[in-house]
Amino acid sequence: MACPVIFSQIWRFVAPGLYSHEKRVVVPFSVLSSLCFLGGAAFGYFVVFPPAFRFLVGYNNEFLTSLPAVGEYFSLATRLLLAFGVIFEMPIFMVFLAKVGLVDVAFLQRNRKYAILINFIIAAILTPTPDVVNQMMMGIPLIVLYEISVLAVWAFGKKGFSGFDDAMPPSENTSE
Repeated sequence: MACPVIFSQIWRFVAPGLYSHEKRVVVPFSVLSSLCFLGGAAFGYFVVFPPAFRFLVGYNNEFLTSLPAVGEYFSLATRLLLAFGVIFEMPIFMVFLAKVGLVDVAFLQRNRKYAILINFIIAAILTPTPDVVNQMMMGIPLIVLYEISVLAVWAFGKKGFSGFDDAMPPSENTSE
């Protein structure tokens, strides 16, 4: 709930040092990045969290009853929200890398099989429960996000990055 205030303070600190063309890039980037993070957190909470929690309490039987503590519940929820919020930033991050010139559509298409492997490794690391179902519930969205990233790089990565290509102000010609 404090994020709007924190981001406002960060913006007030950074904005005076930016040129107007850099501000035009930062504002949409920040809004899209926030929306992607919130969408990922919502996906994690509404889609992934219920089966993950059911898995954890699924070992109940006549001899064993699961009684999770409130701290464990919030810890699981927080880790899932943060993990899914971060992974939903992938399209924004890939467009940024394309604008900087580190990746392009051909590179992303050529390395798709490696990306799938890396996505499932990331899913295995980030999921708080060690079961395959929850890892798949993170791995499959990562693959979908990778494909969205390829489309986003195709759509937005072709043009020059107006925020960093022209980071320096035009120099005046003093050789007159």
